[in-house]
Formats: sequence, C-alpha cells, structure tokens
Amino acid sequence: MLRIANIDPIDARALLRAALGVSDTQLVAHPEQPLTDQQRARYLAWLERRRAGEPVAYVTGAREFYSLDFEVTPAVLIPRPETELLVELALERIAEDAPRRVLDLATGSGCVSIAIARQRPRARVVATEINRAALDVARTNARRHAAGNVEFVESDWFGALGAARFDVIVANPPYIAEGDPHLGEGDLRFEPRQALVAGPSGLECIGPIVARAHAHLVGGGWLLFEHGHQQAARCRGLLERIGFQEVASWRDLAGIERVSGGRV
Repeated sequence: MLRIANIDPIDARALLRAALGVSDTQLVAHPEQPLTDQQRARYLAWLERRRAGEPVAYVTGAREFYSLDFEVTPAVLIPRPETELLVELALERIAEDAPRRVLDLATGSGCVSIAIARQRPRARVVATEINRAALDVARTNARRHAAGNVEFVESDWFGALGAARFDVIVANPPYIAEGDPHLGEGDLRFEPRQALVAGPSGLECIGPIVARAHAHLVGGGWLLFEHGHQQAARCRGLLERIGFQEVASWRDLAGIERVSGGRV
C-alpha cells in the first residue's frame, strides 16, 4: 500500500494524477489502475516532498489557471484562483473584435497575459518581467498555448516601454508587507520573496504603478491590479489622488476586495 500518512487527501490525489499522467475523471473511472515501478517511485518521492511542505505546484511543475495548464517553477508565483478575477475584469474592457493593446506588469509565469491573449486573439499583449528565470517560464507557457500575440519584455515595470500606450494595463505586483507573519506559512514559504514582498507598507510597488500608469494609457484606458485583502481603501485613494475616474474595487469569490482600478 502506498504511504500517504500526514498528507492532505486532496494533495495526495493531485500528486497521483500527475504521477500517472491522467485526468481526475480518468482516475475516478479506473481506480484499480496499477502503478508502474517508475510511477510508484515518482509518486512516493513527490509525497515526501509534499510532506516536507513543498507546494504541490512546485512538486509537479504545473498549475491550472483559467482552464489552462501552466508550467510552474520556484522562479515564479504559483497561479491562484483569485487572480482569475483580474483576467475577467480585463476581458470585460477588451473588445473581442478590436486590436486592443494590453500591458501585463510583472507577468511571472505569464498566466494572466496568456489567458487574456487566448481569450482575445486580436489583442496585442505586452508582458514585462524583471526576473529572467521567470521570463523563461512565461515564454515556455506562451509556446505551450500558442499565444503568439504576447510579447515578453525584460523590464522593471514601465522602464523598457518608452512612450508606449495601452488600452488596458493589468498587474499582480508584490503587495505583502515586510514582516507579515503569513510569509512564514504554507506555500508562501517556498515562493520567490521578490515577487511577494513590496516593502514596509506593502504598497511600495502599487504606488509607483499607479503614479506612472497614467502616462501609458490611452484616453479611456483602464488600470487594474491585484492587492492584499486589507489594501483596497488605500489603493482607491492612490487612484483618486492621481486623477483616475470610475475608481472601484472588486471582490473575489471569497468576498474579499481583491482587485482595484480606474479609468483615465
């Protein structure tokens, strides 16, 4: 019998699916499927890594986001369901039949930019990322999903974009404050700190994005960004002080104000 003590059953099931290379439906339909020696060895090794706390996404090297399977490595944040709200809000503002220009700041695995590009094939998406290892992952994911309308640029926010302007700018920047106790819990212990921690207040990245986005948006263009669960009011204040219109925050499926934004 395979050893699964001290492992969440959901995690154990996810690892087994990945070890067998099957879908959940196939696993349910064929529960008696035996493991080969190689699959068994892989599964047991993965169980040990998970037992040590390593995130399932890093163990298997994959995570689903917006119904797409993305390669994930420790160089990038693990895509999360709540970030799908950012994609949905962007899609609402990108006409299907028009060649809109979209900018994704700090793209990481590329999950947001690629999901948008797949849903809006006429859009031209530019995705910036300062970490070269993360850019490699994003480019691999773009090839996997044939997202030829995404251009990846090595850049610290807007630095390499010159005077380029966009119809929609999206971002999932670092927004956790230094010293936040959550950094020592769960999957966050393993994720890249530079993609998580913004600074003492947690707004050290969001502030400059809001301040500089105005110059990179066309008239009527939108800025949308993810933030922490207690930052919505401060983010709306930043947007209003810069002069954004229709400033609002939107709640994720858990009822948490997860994304804020506004229109120029």
